Amino acid sequence: MTAPFWKEKSFEEMSTQEWESLCDGCGKCCLHKLEDEETSEVYYTDVACRFLDHQTCRCQKYTQRRRYVPNCAVLTPQNVAAIEWMPESCAYRLLAEGKDLPFWHPLVTGEPMSTIVHGCSVAGRVVCEREAGDFEDHLVSWPNEVGGKD
Repeated sequence: MTAPFWKEKSFEEMSTQEWESLCDGCGKCCLHKLEDEETSEVYYTDVACRFLDHQTCRCQKYTQRRRYVPNCAVLTPQNVAAIEWMPESCAYRLLAEGKDLPFWHPLVTGEPMSTIVHGCSVAGRVVCEREAGDFEDHLVSWPNEVGGKD
């Protein structure tokens, strides 16, 4: 039996389809973050980009997102290790740190919605940026939780 591609290949060796499949669909990277100008510490909010579908945790403008949100981060094999604000549960971050995918990841379970089912997504926990008001009133710590419920 062969090992899964993410255990055998480097990011650079992955096909575009394999690279994209690493995304667990949590939606945490679509949350607005605030950075302390003095300490450079990043704080998560529960404020989601206006294009994030709050039920499926997928971007409604994914292929065109940079057209609508010019500062939307595009992860690549070359930059993924340098993006320090990625949540601790992010598959790209985990693999870049030499760790494995969590038990609830869709590639492990074979179920596309397993991230949501196991409570590891933003589903039901966010407010749209257009309705949020002051982002500082929306600081949260849960986006950095790795957990998941069995």
